[in-house]
Amino acid sequence: MTDKDLKKFIQNALIEDVGDGDHTSLASIPSKATSQAHLLVKDNGIIAGIELAQLIFKEVDSSLKIKQLLKDGDKVKFGDIAFIVKGNSISILTGERLALNCMQHMSAIATKTAYLNTLIVGTNCKLLDTRKTTPLNRTIEKWAVKIGGGENHRFGLYDMIMIKDNHIDFAGGIANAIQKTKTYLTENNKNLDIIVEARDLTEVNEILSQGGIKRILLDNFDYKKTKQAVAVIGKQCQTESSGGITEETIAEYAKCGVDFISVGALTHSILNFDLSLKAI
Repeated sequence: MTDKDLKKFIQNALIEDVGDGDHTSLASIPSKATSQAHLLVKDNGIIAGIELAQLIFKEVDSSLKIKQLLKDGDKVKFGDIAFIVKGNSISILTGERLALNCMQHMSAIATKTAYLNTLIVGTNCKLLDTRKTTPLNRTIEKWAVKIGGGENHRFGLYDMIMIKDNHIDFAGGIANAIQKTKTYLTENNKNLDIIVEARDLTEVNEILSQGGIKRILLDNFDYKKTKQAVAVIGKQCQTESSGGITEETIAEYAKCGVDFISVGALTHSILNFDLSLKAI
């Protein structure tokens, strides 16, 4: 996402929340009153979204001053203070909820990502997110994954070719799907990596026979079949495990020798990280 896109995200989110004004604050607080508040950590894990929160407050009121005490990616505990914001009281209250919503969600994602990464230490496997994100929030969710030490998979349908089971079935088989894809990329002068999903070892071999593939996605393979697939593929292309992988199983899949493991739960099954903005 470009700076322009991020600014648009913040503006749209503020329109959703603020509408024609924060009437509670406007009604109860003098327009020129000034205050300060700090961002209080009430959980343990990885903090994320501090940079975004600063942009949010600045979008609300460019005169607000923010003293940053922690940075994105820092390990935090209950009672830590992430930053202090000073300035117009109404402006602080106007930006409070959006900043908290983003930070709580991003910190939860970063914390989960960091934890899963500890489970695959000692392997050469990298942890990936997926497109299973909240609509219109993909960028900040994938940003949080990076803060937590994970890697981003494709951002959308536009930046990578991923031929999955339905594509294969609709196209009339693996060979047809891959051949048509290569023709399309050539005719449209597009340089996109090709990933193809395999449902069994027979499909792994069929994909390999086509050549020109960046990665094979081993979908819902058990440990034994994953090891067999990795041995068959060797160095011909990258390997990725996906499909229902949890914190209980991720270590064993990593030990199978795959290059990547993608986990949709990094972004679609996350509970918020407890943070609050308190007047001081």
